[in-house]
This record gives sequence, C-alpha cells and structure tokens, in this order.
Amino acid sequence: MPPSVPSALRRVARMPRTSLFTQVLCALVLGIVVGKFWPGFAADLQPLGDGFTRLIKTVISPLVFCVVAVGIAKAGDLKAFGRIGLKALVWFEVASTLALLVGLLAANVVQPGAGMHVDPATLSTKAVDAKTGGGSLPSTTEFVLDALPTSFIGAFAQNSLLQVLVLACLVGAALLHLGHTMAPHVLPAVEQAQEIVFTIVGFVMRLAPIAVFGAMAVLVGQYGLGVMETYAKLIVLCYLAAALFIALLAVALRLVTGLSLWKFLRYIREEMLLALGTASTESVLPRVMQKLRRAGARDDAVGLVLPTGYSFNLDGASLYLSIGTLFIAQAVGVDLSLGQQITVVVVLMLTSKGMAGIPGSAFLALSATAGSLGAIPAGAVALLLGVDRIMDSMRVVTNLLGNCVAVFAVSRWEGALDLERAKRVLDGEVIVEAGETPVSVEGMPVAHRAPARADDGEAEGDEHGVGVVADLPADEQAVEPVRRR
Repeated sequence: MPPSVPSALRRVARMPRTSLFTQVLCALVLGIVVGKFWPGFAADLQPLGDGFTRLIKTVISPLVFCVVAVGIAKAGDLKAFGRIGLKALVWFEVASTLALLVGLLAANVVQPGAGMHVDPATLSTKAVDAKTGGGSLPSTTEFVLDALPTSFIGAFAQNSLLQVLVLACLVGAALLHLGHTMAPHVLPAVEQAQEIVFTIVGFVMRLAPIAVFGAMAVLVGQYGLGVMETYAKLIVLCYLAAALFIALLAVALRLVTGLSLWKFLRYIREEMLLALGTASTESVLPRVMQKLRRAGARDDAVGLVLPTGYSFNLDGASLYLSIGTLFIAQAVGVDLSLGQQITVVVVLMLTSKGMAGIPGSAFLALSATAGSLGAIPAGAVALLLGVDRIMDSMRVVTNLLGNCVAVFAVSRWEGALDLERAKRVLDGEVIVEAGETPVSVEGMPVAHRAPARADDGEAEGDEHGVGVVADLPADEQAVEPVRRR
C-alpha cells in the first residue's frame, strides 16, 4: 500500500493474508450468505467440507499412535500412565454427569417444548430409522471388544481411535520393557514420523477456510434460517446452557491448575472457530494436540486423555441429550416426575459413552432413554430431526473445551504439567528452548522478532508484535524470514 495510507488500515488489509483466524471467520460469514441467498448452489459445496475432513482423518490415527507411544517411552513409568488413565476416567464421569444435570436444570427452568401440543399419533419413527441407518448403540461388552484390535493394520484402516490407542500403549510398554537395547533405535524413528504428521497437518490446515465456507453454506442452504426461527427457544437454550457449562469449566480449571480458560480460548481460537464452522472434532484434533503439548502438557497425558475423551467425555452431547429428552416430553405433553428425570440421568450416563463414530448416535441415545421411561412415544424423537445439525456446533465446541480442560486437570494431578510454561504460553510469551522452534501465543512457530517500523511502531505479525511464520513445513519454519511490508 502507498505510504499515505494509515498504518492501521494497512494492518486490516493484511489480516486475511496473515491470520488463519480471520480467514476462517470470513469464510464462516460468506458461507452463511451463500447458503441464505443461493441454497441450490450451496448444496453443491458439500465436497469442500467432506474433503477437508477426510484429509484430516488420514493423519489422526498415526498422530495418536506416535504421541502416545513416544509419551509412554519417555515417561519411563507405565504405572504413571495407568494412573493418568484412571484419573481421566474419574474426571470424565464427573464432568459428563455435571453436563447432564446442567441440561436438566436448564430445560426445567425454561421449558422449551411447553405449549407445542404435538400429537404423538402424527409422528413416525421412519425418519429416525433413516437417520440412524437402522443401527444401535453397542452394549458394554461390545464396546470393550470393539476397542481391541483384530490386526495392527486394521486399526489404522478402520480409523478406530480406541484400537489405535491400545496398540500405542502396547508399543510404548514394549519400548519401556526393552529399555536401552532397542528403544534408542526405534524411538527416534517414531519421533520423526510424528514430526512428519504434524507437517502434513500444517499443509492441510491451509484449506480450513474453504472447508468452513462449504460446511456453513450447506448447513444454511439445507435447513434455512426458518428452522432457527421455529426452534429458536430450544436452540438459544442449548447454547446458553453450553455457555453456563463452559463457565463452570473455567472455574474448575482455575481451581485445579490456576490457569485461565479465557486465555486458553484465545490460544486456540483458530481451532475453536474451525470446529464451530465444520461441526467436526476430527478437523481440529491434531492441531489441538500439538498446542496442548506446547502449552506444557506431557505427551503421554495429551495422547491418552484427549482421544479417549471423545468416547467417554462428550460434555456437549450430554447437555444436548438431557435438554432434548425434556424438550420432546414437554412437546407431547408428558410431565416427567423427579424420579423419571433421575432415570434420564442414569440412562444417559450409560448411553452417552461410546457414541462417537456411530451414525445418528444422538437419536439412538434419545430413543433408548425414551424407551426406558415408557412415557414418551418413540416417534417423538423425530421432533429433533430438523434442529439436530444446528446443534452440532454447540456439541463439538463444548466437547472440545471439556476434553482440553480434562487434559490440563489430569496432567496437573499427575505432575505431568509444566505449569510455568503453560502460564507463559497462555500469557502470549514466546517460548524458546534449545533445539526447539520458538512458539508464539498462536501456538505457531516464530522466526524472530521483526523490527518495528517508524510509521506504526509495530512489527508485522500477531497482536503481541511477534513475527509469526504460520502453517509452514517444519524444515522451513526455522529459516523462513518474517514477511515485511
């Protein structure tokens, strides 16, 4: 830009080129506009989001395997890894139960389905059956057996995170057992594979704005803003309940670790916006794992707690299921007693586990809950078909934050958290250690501090005046110069 243009305007014009957050935000808004005014065209954009999710899925299993195997081998204590797993399960159960209770409280106070007077005779289960593909939630035995791989390659081919996690634990334990005889030869190769995967993630993340644009355009084009008006009370209630639960997470994180959830939100704001736009946890899992490690959480804690959280700690789904159950009961005129609502909590505590990866799992859980009560017609679950996709973003974001807080909390309890480093990273400091690429508040590598210009007194880069080289391959990050004006 010409020198006469004010520096503030130059920085605004430069933001879409330098900030992934801004690119994703613009794509989100543009997707809503396209979906609203050109719904026919928006329907053809489905491959944009699906293609991005597929690319991310290709690296999730190798990444989880490498992080967990290396984490166990470096920790040097398999018992410590077991304690992390046990403490994580305790945290998961407490957090998901709290989410269920928050949802029930919100639905009882606001009563989003009251006054709808829906005739159960007009409802059919066929639409729900089509949504779930005739599937069912696994029993406890089936869930445990499904977590055990039948072959090494099969776990990766099926992209089953729990099976990959089991394999990673076995490999990590084997490396510990072999000690100095084999580990020094194998461990560096696994670490190098891990760096290759993170580099691939950097490449794929450049496509994130395109994915968000396509996903939002399809969502608005398919359902329209009219659905939001019809279910406005339910939608607003779910998002407000999620906000309340996130506030409780912030309190828990402060009490357990002394860290600020709001600073952490700033640290992962790009991933949060991407999760909101694509309604997919898989799209951000690799980057979130990377940022948690950079924020001081030990590899074994990150590798175990975060992936298992997506099977055992679906806080957002728990919120939605409890609110949804009371919504359909109120809509068909069924008044649930306190005892029946306690039954709802108990049933959902069981059915909400292992939902990840099952088509229409929310409807399967709701159907199971309605069936256990015997008072809600099975077809009433169909009332949520029109709004379920809109709730995805709320569920995904809440699930993501709940699992990130779990990583910090469990790491703190086990002594696997570098608290000083975490505070410095969340405060926006650049962490520079021997053999490590400097990391900015964005969680991305930093080449060096760019000199300030006399006209605006600020270097190009992030809001802290740090020049950032974002989303570059690992071998370029250390040598790529910061772009100048």
